[in-house]
Amino acid sequence: MQERLANSFDPFVLPYTIGLVFILTYLFIALIRVVKALPNDDKLKLLKHIFSLKIFKSGWEIFMECLLHRKIWKKNWTLGYMHTAFAFGWFLLIILGHLEVQIYAPHRLNLPWYPIFFRYFMMETQSTMQGAFFFFMMDLTLLYVLSGLGLAIFKRFRRKAFGMKRTTKLRWNDQIAVLALWSIFPLRFLAESFYSEISGGSFLTAGVGSIFHWFYDFTANEIYVRPIWWAYSIALGVFFIMLPWSRFTHILSEPLFIIMRNAGIREEHRNSGYGKVEIYSCSRCGICLDPCQLVSVASLRDSAAINYTRHLRLWKSEKAHQAASTCLMCNRCTQACPVGVDTAALKLNTKHELVNLHTTDQYNYLNTNAGADLQSVPSSVDVIYFAGCMTHLTPATKLAMTKILEASGEQFRFIDEEGSICCGRPVLLAGARKSANELMEKNTELFNQTHAKTLVTSCPICYKFFKENYDLNMRVLHHSQYIQELLKEGEIKVNPTAAKIVFHDPCELGRNSGVYDEPREVLKSVGQLQSTAYDGEESLCCGHSLAAEALPYRKRRVMSEDAVEKLTTNNPDILATACPACKKAFSETNKVEVKDLAEIVAENLV
Repeated sequence: MQERLANSFDPFVLPYTIGLVFILTYLFIALIRVVKALPNDDKLKLLKHIFSLKIFKSGWEIFMECLLHRKIWKKNWTLGYMHTAFAFGWFLLIILGHLEVQIYAPHRLNLPWYPIFFRYFMMETQSTMQGAFFFFMMDLTLLYVLSGLGLAIFKRFRRKAFGMKRTTKLRWNDQIAVLALWSIFPLRFLAESFYSEISGGSFLTAGVGSIFHWFYDFTANEIYVRPIWWAYSIALGVFFIMLPWSRFTHILSEPLFIIMRNAGIREEHRNSGYGKVEIYSCSRCGICLDPCQLVSVASLRDSAAINYTRHLRLWKSEKAHQAASTCLMCNRCTQACPVGVDTAALKLNTKHELVNLHTTDQYNYLNTNAGADLQSVPSSVDVIYFAGCMTHLTPATKLAMTKILEASGEQFRFIDEEGSICCGRPVLLAGARKSANELMEKNTELFNQTHAKTLVTSCPICYKFFKENYDLNMRVLHHSQYIQELLKEGEIKVNPTAAKIVFHDPCELGRNSGVYDEPREVLKSVGQLQSTAYDGEESLCCGHSLAAEALPYRKRRVMSEDAVEKLTTNNPDILATACPACKKAFSETNKVEVKDLAEIVAENLV
């Protein structure tokens, strides 16, 4: 194989080259701005991660998620194949193109367009096993990418075949980028097929090229073929130039997002370096639309995660604030997101900005009688029971827990029996970070004064916050975990019943804290536990999340009724949950008997 043209440059390479220079320049400047916006501690974390063996873990994750799209494969194999064909297929074409230049024209490696337009500049002089291998691999890879393109086009008309009831609506900038991307590979295929008799080819390009040449000798009249090379170059250039302003920005930001996340950097502010990278890592693929109950049940599409991140990109603060204020913070979108964008954390920071912008008065939850009660807790108790605000609104739960604690023989104290003090998480979810921190400091001081070994709470919201945000000198258990321990150690015993029970995983306990097994083990000891399609990570939000302060009651009720309908398709005797807010929400539907698991255990104590 040798160079066909003495001149290794042709004007048609300019659109591609201009686009490449633009995107590389943009990427360099954006990277500098992101790193500059990071706090000094985060800069140090990033630097340590890059120069440690952990960077190989990040590299592997980038390969698996950005190129092979592992998480999308788990959702739907056709959707996974489509994304992988584009990402990994294009990556292979680039690698193979550079290998061809390295082998056949190493003196042209300094020309960025040469590997891309290799078939135009090179001519096959003899058939070799080496050449045949590359021709075959390039054709096979091109066919792989084209098959992904075919699925992408089909998805525009039949998205349900890809497991998606809903998908995103493309804006004008996305439409341009998509059309450019979809044009790149068919144009390359046509250009290389027309040139197959000069530059060689394999089963795809040579096969189709022979059909073209049967009608007309294009190699003798290159003037008719050159427009296709121009079109191919223009498509590449347009895609690169539109990349930063389209849904495909995630191609640039997602690898950096993975590295920063694995370095231990976390979201502090949406305008921080990490916050911006996370926002632009959302590909607006639409996979989170169906799981979001605000969209699928309450018809509040503008509150969806993908629309929220779009509002932030377009600096539409008012709409972003509205989306944040109606969000349930159930994390169904984060669990579904193939990139792992933590939209709940971003929305929480948006709420914090809103509170600082519109009010100078902080919430005051410290003026309660709980402090005096806590001061009097004897230091000899092993267990302190904290019901929490919401549990006081569902008194059957706290009465059941009192009965269980008394039956266990444990030395315990019901520390907020006369009046509860907020754990701080609802305040934080409302955006009042300062008040939340004050509550945490006050509660930590009071709890640690008890010298208890275990803190038990009935509220998953309190449990998550105590466990993750407090510095307590004791272990923290949700009452489902504590009851499971008591049963396992024989400190309490129950009479099994024939009651058919389905269990609803509260968002804060299950998906957000990872507690799935203990509640089920407890319920299996007292009844016949039935499984549903919404167990574990697929659990539905009850709709009464304290985070969604701007969500109308009628919308909450619609989601509660929908969740109960789906959970009770097998007509259970009892719908069990382990969250006072969920119990209250489901009880209002009057469709089935709703109980906290503590009530079921207390009713069946031996």
